[in-house]
Amino acid sequence: MGQTEITGDELVRVFAALANPHRLRTIAALVGGRAYVSQLARDLGMSRPLLQVHLRRLEAVGLVSPHIEVSEDGKAMKFYEVAPFALTVTPEILAAAAAPLTTDADGAPERRSAESRENGD
Repeated sequence: MGQTEITGDELVRVFAALANPHRLRTIAALVGGRAYVSQLARDLGMSRPLLQVHLRRLEAVGLVSPHIEVSEDGKAMKFYEVAPFALTVTPEILAAAAAPLTTDADGAPERRSAESRENGD
């Protein structure tokens, strides 16, 4: 995820992903370098399935990236690392990003009322 030209919808998704303390801890753990999912789960004290849910959410917004490697014994091992990103937020950036939003506060597509659709809003 690059800093240039982030849309309001992308900003909402990134903020929603970062709003969870498990995901913040996951990113913090990966700052030191890539990690194998099982080891990362042990380090963070959470189950592998729960960690994978959080990693998928972080991957969906471009904050982490996965890499599969095959071990010497032929076992597929999935590693994650922090993707390069920079996020600068100013009131002006938020105002520009808010204008064309197509998602609501929960990240779901915004529902327009029948009256709004009839008026072309």
